[in-house]
Amino acid sequence: MIEALVFDFDGLILDTETPIIQAWEEVHQRAGVTYSRAHALSVVGHVDMEFDPWLAFGPAADRVKLDGEHKSLTREILQRQQILPGIQDYLDGARERGFQLAIASNSPHVWVDRHLKRLGLWDRFHLVRCRDDVERGKPEPDVYQAVLTTFNLQGQNAIAFEDSYPGSIAAKRAGLWCVTVPNPSTHHHAFDHADLRLGSLAEVSLEALLARFNAEATPAS
Repeated sequence: MIEALVFDFDGLILDTETPIIQAWEEVHQRAGVTYSRAHALSVVGHVDMEFDPWLAFGPAADRVKLDGEHKSLTREILQRQQILPGIQDYLDGARERGFQLAIASNSPHVWVDRHLKRLGLWDRFHLVRCRDDVERGKPEPDVYQAVLTTFNLQGQNAIAFEDSYPGSIAAKRAGLWCVTVPNPSTHHHAFDHADLRLGSLAEVSLEALLARFNAEATPAS
């Protein structure tokens, strides 16, 4: 029986990943420096991975200045981003059914909490667990295990919603049924291990999703 829905944040509730990449690209273009979008896409969903976005600028580049420009551009683009389709309906449906709702993010609280409050979603979740709450980030299952422990649930009692390969691997390692909803920055990821892949949560209602879960979870007689 499902008792909780657990959502990733970046790229799943709000597409924060594409603006970050767009801003990197714009900083490069303004400086006339070649930009490798594939290089940037390779780190989406990962933490604790060594990555220098300014590699093409050379060792003498003023990385502090470049980081400042990138941060300003990212903030401008993010302010135009909307909550992704289907999220509000799923939160409403979960509340009607008495489900527990949680965030399991690879980002720190300072980032996730601020955006949830800005979007008016902070009070919709019973629990927010982030990278700084656990020893290891995704693709390790720690953040999902932290949610399950707090809710006193097993993995089979929860559905995870993810947009990236590392996140979906983390969810499966924690034993959750996992729905992947890739965004423009993660559509190229491999999701063969996931239980369901959707283009948007607006494609399938929560009721229909739960029916599918129940059908797969119930052994054939």
